[in-house]
Amino acid sequence: MINLYIDFIITLKMNSMNSLEIFQKEAPEVAKAFDGLIEALKNSSGLDARTKQLVYIGIKSAMGDTTAVYFHVQMAKILGATREEIRDTILITLSVCGLKGVASCLPTALDVYDKTE
Repeated sequence: MINLYIDFIITLKMNSMNSLEIFQKEAPEVAKAFDGLIEALKNSSGLDARTKQLVYIGIKSAMGDTTAVYFHVQMAKILGATREEIRDTILITLSVCGLKGVASCLPTALDVYDKTE
């Protein structure tokens, strides 16, 4: 999972002055606090890491955020999520936002899942 995070950061850094860099540059204290929040969420004990990734996939799919889905699907698969769990997590967004999440994120998610070792 660390390697996926590193790959994500490298991808972000390849874009000149992307939004994450702007956030970190313009509000370093807030960015540091945000990183702490993410760490606290990762370390919470109510859900296992695989389930947390599925929740992220569902939320980000409902928002139509294919970039986030791309990375969270990889992490979910590494943590043991099945292709069917990824598919159903995205399909469940139909009841929340209609076809938006399915149309924008399902193809990306399944493609990434199939290509992730």
